[in-house]
Amino acid sequence: MKLVVAITGASGSLYAQRLLQTLKETAAGTHEVHVALSTHAREVAHAEVGELTIPEGCQVHGDSSMQVPFVSGSAKFDAMIIVPCSMGTLGRIAHGYSDSAITRAADVFLKEKRKLILVPRETPWNLIQARNVVTLLEAGAEIIPAIPSFYHRPETVLDVIDTVVARILDHLGLDHALTKRWMEPEKSAE
Repeated sequence: MKLVVAITGASGSLYAQRLLQTLKETAAGTHEVHVALSTHAREVAHAEVGELTIPEGCQVHGDSSMQVPFVSGSAKFDAMIIVPCSMGTLGRIAHGYSDSAITRAADVFLKEKRKLILVPRETPWNLIQARNVVTLLEAGAEIIPAIPSFYHRPETVLDVIDTVVARILDHLGLDHALTKRWMEPEKSAE
């Protein structure tokens, strides 16, 4: 797949880092992954995880230049994931305010009817944020709030993170073995 993974300055950098790592590991790393970093993405990531780890082979872009391939509808990409997605970014996308490479790309993915997945981590939401989410759902975006599940009894922070990353991969149509699925029988040790 040809993907854009955008990382904004919202809390939740570990979700982005784990998604990138998993994409690199799936299908022997055959995905073409472009990473777009907002102005504050590295700053927040540094506070949360230290150095943001982006796997080798990913093409890294800033957010201030429109000289990137994914901001044009003529460039063929399969999907864009914004993880974590700040509510400011979500609101700008919902209202067509394409003032950066990330928001312009999201606008392009919506207009071209390409898969756009936003992963907000903010809680609680105010009414404006909830309405922005509804606007984006109506426009065709997929919203996967960074809300982990616990039925598989996670034992580590990474296990918890993987429940959200697994949902993102499911929505991309990519196979993975990150988490146990609901009511899935335990695999026997052979």
